[in-house]
Amino acid sequence: MFRSVLVANRGEIARRVFATARRLGIETVAVFSEADRDAAHVRDADKAVLIGPAAARESYLKGDRVIAAAKAAGAEAIHPGYGFLSENAEFAEAVVAAGLIWIGPPPGAIRAMGLKDAAKDLMQKAGVPVTPGYLGEDQSPARLKKEAETIGYPVLIKAVAGGGGKGMRLVESAEAFDAALASCQREAKASFSDDRVLLETYVTRPRHIEVQVFGDSKGNVVHLYERDCSLQRRHQKVIEEAPAPGMSDAARKAVTEAAVKAAKAVGYVGAGTVEFIADASAGLKGDRIWFMEMNTRLQVEHPVTEMVTGLDLVEWQFRVASGEALPLKQKDIGLNGHAVEARLYAENPATGFLPSIGKLESFSLPTNVRADSGVDEGDRITPFYDPMIAKLISHAPTRDQAIADLAEACADVEVWPVKTNAAFLVRCLETPDFIAGSVDTGLIGRDLETLTAPAEPSAEALATAGWAFRERVENREPETTPWVDLKGFRLNAPPIETTRLFYGAQAVEADMPAEPSRFIHVESDEAVVVFEGGDAFVFRDHPPAADADGGSGGDGAIRAPMPGKVTQLSVKAGDTVTKGQPLLVLEAMKMEHALAAPFDGKVEELSAELGAQVSEGTVLARLAAE
Repeated sequence: MFRSVLVANRGEIARRVFATARRLGIETVAVFSEADRDAAHVRDADKAVLIGPAAARESYLKGDRVIAAAKAAGAEAIHPGYGFLSENAEFAEAVVAAGLIWIGPPPGAIRAMGLKDAAKDLMQKAGVPVTPGYLGEDQSPARLKKEAETIGYPVLIKAVAGGGGKGMRLVESAEAFDAALASCQREAKASFSDDRVLLETYVTRPRHIEVQVFGDSKGNVVHLYERDCSLQRRHQKVIEEAPAPGMSDAARKAVTEAAVKAAKAVGYVGAGTVEFIADASAGLKGDRIWFMEMNTRLQVEHPVTEMVTGLDLVEWQFRVASGEALPLKQKDIGLNGHAVEARLYAENPATGFLPSIGKLESFSLPTNVRADSGVDEGDRITPFYDPMIAKLISHAPTRDQAIADLAEACADVEVWPVKTNAAFLVRCLETPDFIAGSVDTGLIGRDLETLTAPAEPSAEALATAGWAFRERVENREPETTPWVDLKGFRLNAPPIETTRLFYGAQAVEADMPAEPSRFIHVESDEAVVVFEGGDAFVFRDHPPAADADGGSGGDGAIRAPMPGKVTQLSVKAGDTVTKGQPLLVLEAMKMEHALAAPFDGKVEELSAELGAQVSEGTVLARLAAE
């Protein structure tokens, strides 16, 4: 076993790898950008090396700087985590060429599975069932559209070099194909420097089933059973679980054998995930599950596999990379209970899941489940990286109990002032179809309005806020009159104290019959924040000041809803636009966000510049109504 390891990543995955390294007595080395100087993963490491500016392309994606950092810090091995350089074959080769241990699959396996079209062709030859579609070299829009019509709508456009939902579009009709193709290619080019795409038939009730595989340099390959990652939003996984609900022994045998066959076909070594799409219209059946792609790295959702198998997948990675054989044979790997994972993001579901940034003045995660966090209280969320800030993972003897435990944990998340999706996660976990195991990748999309509807504070939350304001008044100006003890006094009835507060612009009355016990975070002298059900409710003792600028775009001002980079301009000054027409695209936290015209009108002013980094609230354009 090597004596020191550098993790070429940041946040939660860097801390996760460091945890196993510390347990095994291995020295840890972090790399960090200028934006991450004070980040939690830097504090966790034994050593840390600066590798560049905030932008990932100038720091975490600079393989030569990562290798130089490893050399300077005396690291013997490099673990890439997931994302960034984890599936970059050239980087893996450079690590080995530098005399370091690469904790990942062989570069040849990364290449073989890195391009979806080539991977599918390889899998077909290996006898692994694949989704019907178009994998051709002709990438002209006309040819692609013709192939889509041959396949039949709806179809999926997918970036050949894609992953994580990037460069993927569902197209329902021929009329929508051209715009979807252009958007997909643009995102693919920006994310992977490769705008080639493939087409797949769209399974109308799809489930996302994936199998964790592991190989060693001795030729051994095993599976660690399957995960179900069907609860998704815009192709991004939200909730993952293991094992997959409703998976029969026959279907499990078919999908795990196919996954092992796929790994062996490319001489796989290390941790990998073979992803399948299943037609759930008639339950999970072995002959209705098709290969989609292989992720040649550790997955975000690997903890659910760890929980049901009792294994440390990072330790297995270390041992296999050191030349050891797999610690267990297939017959010795069993399943124990059920595990469910939720991804906690710094985003606001009420505003279309826009990213949320800022200082974590309050950050508290539950203790009844496993919590893998990338941040601590007092840290800052920046616009430069992925918005995932933590993962919550429950494990119980039954699926029902694991779901209930995780829902309770998500409800106990307390974060302020950064917005999170905690309350959204609670609602997802409490959806009757999900609890029943009747889930497919379209579930969230169908119920999105209900799942993201703004919550209202309970009477207890109101009472808590009222007590907080009263206590602060009393602490500042102690009352000394005999009437203090008569607060809430009523003739011939129990005393009830009432106070008037403002929740947003709404005046509310809070009854306080008894001392509440809910946690309170005081934002300032003018507001109180009460945490409830994963939400953070803000109360004031006076109405909030009116927004003089009107931030909705109703006045014609198009403002940046979050910090980001202008990656596309679709109009110019003087253009006539219609309501809903795309004006420009902002990129933040690795996602594109299109800003559209709020009404029919004319572009009076366009202050946005292509490639410019803008702050939240910046006026990017002004429209005049017709």
